[in-house]
Amino acid sequence: MSKARIETILKYIDDIEYIVSNYNGVVNTLEDRIGKHSLLMCLMQIGENLNKLDSSNENLKDAVKGAYAVRNFIAHDYEGINLALIENIVRNLLQPLKEELLKEL
Repeated sequence: MSKARIETILKYIDDIEYIVSNYNGVVNTLEDRIGKHSLLMCLMQIGENLNKLDSSNENLKDAVKGAYAVRNFIAHDYEGINLALIENIVRNLLQPLKEELLKEL
């Protein structure tokens, strides 16, 4: 497993936390053009890097599949993105992913 790749993913998660904090919440972030684009780019990069992560951690398997599916959805249907899904990911899935990745360091 690549420590550098994990650190890159963690940096993007931290970037999302920073962006959301600056906009005072995920809804405000997604309602702002710049905030939305920034957040979506970070999610794309998380998905891309997770997909390249060589991990035997069973707890990460579903996260990798889901994150890469989100990455593909953002990349190939940017205008059709379901923002409620993105909000759910930011609110409920990033923190557990972060915790699992920190265990791998």
